[in-house]
Formats: sequence, C-alpha cells, structure tokens
Amino acid sequence: MAQQIEGTVVSFDTDGNLVTDISVDRLEGVPRDERVSVTCDEHETAGIFGPGHDQPEMTLLAILGQHGALQISIVGDSAKIMLGIDVGERVVVRWT
Repeated sequence: MAQQIEGTVVSFDTDGNLVTDISVDRLEGVPRDERVSVTCDEHETAGIFGPGHDQPEMTLLAILGQHGALQISIVGDSAKIMLGIDVGERVVVRWT
C-alpha cells in the first residue's frame, strides 16, 4: 500500500530551489531510492538525495536541504524559473 506526505512550497533559496514545509524529520523512514516519488505541479522526480549528490546538470531532484526541509532543485539552474512554481504549490512525497 502506498504511503504519502503532503506539503507546500513555502519559499525559494538564493539558487532558485523550491523550499517546502516538509521537514527532514517527517521524512525519517521514507526510502531514498526509486521507490519514492516527489511531485510538484506536473513535475515528478524519483528518489531523495542529500546535498552532496553527484547528479548531472539539469536533473530535477528532491534534496534533503541543509536547513532541515525538503527542497526541489534543478542541478545547475533555478527550479523556480525553469518550472514556474509559486509559493503555495502542493508537494507530494509517495512511496511503497
């Protein structure tokens, strides 16, 4: 049975990452691999990465942010600009 956590985009950091209100603590026990998907608007990515990831440029990622909240990022670019997401957009973390 699938489980999920819902939240929203609450701000943007200086790199244009989408900062959510989903705290890292709420993600304890959630898989970090492809069993988990993170969706915001019509954009979806698989897995949750740490800040020291080695993913290629222009990859959409969900990241455990250094300030304690889940972030959605595009490696090397601004997710805010590229995705056109505003504060208040719904974010869903799902896993099996």
